[in-house]
Amino acid sequence: MSIDRWVLAVAGTFILLSVGLAVWHSLYWLWFTAFVGANLLQSAFTGFCPLAIVLKKIGVKSGNAF
Repeated sequence: MSIDRWVLAVAGTFILLSVGLAVWHSLYWLWFTAFVGANLLQSAFTGFCPLAIVLKKIGVKSGNAF
C-alpha cells in the first residue's frame, strides 16, 4: 500500500471514529473531525502532510501525491 492510500485510510478512520465519539460521547469531538478535514484540504493544495512524512521515514513506498 502506498503513502497516498495510507493517508486516505487513516484520515477516513479518524473521521468515522470522531463522528462516532461525537454521537455517543460529546459534540466537541467534531472539532477533531474539522481538523482532519482541514488538514486534508490544505495537503491537497500544498502537498504537505505530517502523516506522509512519518510514513516515508518508516519506509512506506511513495505514491503519486506524496
